[in-house]
Amino acid sequence: MAGVDHCYSTQLIDGDGEFNVVGLDNFMRNTKLSNCGLSYAVVAIMGPQSSGKSTLLNHLFHTNFREMDAYRGRTQTTKGIWIAHCVGIEPFTMAMDLEGTDGRERGEDDTTFEKQSALFALAVADIVLINMWCHDIGREHAANKPLLKTVFQVMMRLFSPRKTTLLFVIRDKTKTPLEYLEPILREDIQKIWNAVRKPEAHKDTPLSEFFNVEVTALSSYEEKEELFKEQVTELRQRFFNSISPGGLAGDRRGVVPASGFSFSAQRIWKVIKENKDLDLPAHKVMVATVRCEEIANEKLHCLSSDEDWLALEQAGQSGPVSGFGRKLSSILETYFSEYDMETIYFDEGVRNAKRKQLESKALDCVHPAYLNLLGNLRVKALENFKSRLEQMLNKGEGFAASAHTCIKSCMLEFDQGCADAAIRQADWDASKVRDKLRRDIDAHTSSVRNAKLSELMASYEQNVDILLSTQKQLSQALSEPVESLFDAAGIDTWASIRKLLKRETETAASEFSTAISSFELDQPTNEKMLQDLSNYARNVVEKKAREEAGKVLIRMKDRFSTVFSHDNDSMPRVWTGKEDIRTITKDARTASLRLLSVMAAVRLDEKPDKIESILFSTLMDGSLAVASSQQRSISTSSDPLASSTWEEVSPNNTLITPVQCKSLWRQFKAETEYTVTQAISAQEAYKRTNNWLPPPWAIVAMVVLGFNEFMLLLRNPLYLMLLFVAYLLSKAMWVQMDVGGQFQHGTLAGLISISSRFLPTVVNLLRRLAEEAQGHQTAEAPRQQPSMAFQSFRNQSQLNPTSSIPESSVSSSVSASDGGIEYSSPNLTQRRSTKVQEAELS
Repeated sequence: MAGVDHCYSTQLIDGDGEFNVVGLDNFMRNTKLSNCGLSYAVVAIMGPQSSGKSTLLNHLFHTNFREMDAYRGRTQTTKGIWIAHCVGIEPFTMAMDLEGTDGRERGEDDTTFEKQSALFALAVADIVLINMWCHDIGREHAANKPLLKTVFQVMMRLFSPRKTTLLFVIRDKTKTPLEYLEPILREDIQKIWNAVRKPEAHKDTPLSEFFNVEVTALSSYEEKEELFKEQVTELRQRFFNSISPGGLAGDRRGVVPASGFSFSAQRIWKVIKENKDLDLPAHKVMVATVRCEEIANEKLHCLSSDEDWLALEQAGQSGPVSGFGRKLSSILETYFSEYDMETIYFDEGVRNAKRKQLESKALDCVHPAYLNLLGNLRVKALENFKSRLEQMLNKGEGFAASAHTCIKSCMLEFDQGCADAAIRQADWDASKVRDKLRRDIDAHTSSVRNAKLSELMASYEQNVDILLSTQKQLSQALSEPVESLFDAAGIDTWASIRKLLKRETETAASEFSTAISSFELDQPTNEKMLQDLSNYARNVVEKKAREEAGKVLIRMKDRFSTVFSHDNDSMPRVWTGKEDIRTITKDARTASLRLLSVMAAVRLDEKPDKIESILFSTLMDGSLAVASSQQRSISTSSDPLASSTWEEVSPNNTLITPVQCKSLWRQFKAETEYTVTQAISAQEAYKRTNNWLPPPWAIVAMVVLGFNEFMLLLRNPLYLMLLFVAYLLSKAMWVQMDVGGQFQHGTLAGLISISSRFLPTVVNLLRRLAEEAQGHQTAEAPRQQPSMAFQSFRNQSQLNPTSSIPESSVSSSVSASDGGIEYSSPNLTQRRSTKVQEAELS
């Protein structure tokens, strides 16, 4: 990096595996690495101990790593991992010097740190220098073999490895040309790669998928120092622009921005020490998450302590600030732009998510100041409204016009202030504050209006008393007549109500005008009072209409009962069987439905409506009846009553909605169905009682088919005598058993009753005939005819329809007394004196 001419070397990881966090942060701060973005490269060197790695790096990158003292023997010089800035290399390049492998200090079996450091280098570095002796090439047990095995083995632990450049540096090159050495070295590398155990997913993966292999050779530093330096200078040129396309560095898929290098390196080393596989893509996202959040928190902290913002916030507390939104937007945009610049190289998804969080927190930080400013704008607008309204009223201008003008101007000023306070980064809604301002203005307006009206009304107290008295008289004059008109509701009901309202209102207005004529009121006040009187009269009628609408179901049933149960002369109907119940029912329902249509809406404005036609077409035409299965599938949108409003009728004038009319009509029909059923039953019972003759066709058939038998009877008088006797006996049994009365309670009940009475009646008749034939007068008066007892019981049952006593439960007892027979039963006690007539059976 230009301007940095010092290597600033520091130990990154010590020999015990402890990461030097403070040293790395100081290194980044001194070298200004955080400002490099993605324009930086990392070069690591590995190799056997005392193979000249530090010396190579110092000559290659002008670093100052500690070198081995040849006079003190071949001992371990570099412990752990060191890092230094490569002076003069563009882009910014860091060199990592790793502890040598195969050192006697750690022992033969302690290779854990070697593998850990190798994995760390492969995960962090773009270029890895493999420092090896020339005489080890081609040897099976040379020092570079364990090193390469270590490199390849740990490479498999990278979950998603990136392509790294392996630059093999052959040290102390002999006379053998590089052209002969390189194929042998590549062959050895390929054999080692093939021999390394790999995961199943990379079992057949070639070496070229993971590494770019480069080979170079250097002469001996001790024997040919000048040539060594020249070769190093040439090699140094290859590290310029190493990250450019075609450069020495690898694909850099796992590279993190320079500002996150410290955190990334710490996390990588922690994962390696915990002996876990390293997932580079997930690690990249994790680093981006942590660093973007750190940068966002830093910008938020800077915003909270920004002097311009603090001054703007302080100014907003004392009153409105001109240009508040523009200034605050500029401050926020500065920190958002800084965040974007510092996080530009991190993962895009993480970067955008953290930016949204930063925006949200920043807006939460400044939002109270914005609300405070709106509060000041509201207070100022309200004060301006009060002063302007007072000034205009003092000039004698009308209250309503003055209030409207002041409200419009003050609300416009407030809206302009809100627009000036709005910031580009947020879509804050000022409607709540605006609504509160409007409520405050309306409250003050109402207060001023009430005060003015109080002053005005104080001077007209007598007029008010007169007005109240007139209103009371008007209410009495309207309430009862309107109720009477609704009770007899018909086609002309509302016309009559309008005529009544107009007449009574004009009368009351005339009396009121006469009463206040002596007060010399101004024309507007006089007209207002008369209008109030007219509105009061209208309200009386509307209130009475709403009261009557609440009782519409009762009135509909009364109207139905009146029309159904009385004829045109208002006489109660007797169901003799000649009446057309269907027509009578339809007329009664029509009258009730017309009453419902009258009560459905207030019609004081003489506006035409279609309520009656809709009700009659929908309800009387049977569309409300029980529908078939196909009709049930029809959409309710075709039902004109499936609505809460009437066409051409305002909601204020609606007394009963269409849906309510539909419900009321259904309830009305259900509650009047019993009355119709009873009438039909009574009519059929009357027909059964008065129609015992067979049909005319049956009489004709009997005459035709019985002609021969009839002629036979005429030719033989004995048959006529027997037929006459049979007729008398049948007539006597018919009267005794009251056959007609028994069948009035049903066929089955009649048959059971007759069968139980038949034998006793026959025995009784035969006994009486025998007694008469002997010429003895029976000492016992004849029993009361069972038919008479039964008839009395039936009449009593009809008088009390709620009680029902089966025929079989009625028991009778007979007791003799002077001059008559006494019959008693649970519900009937009757005494009757009769004399036995000999010709009773004749």
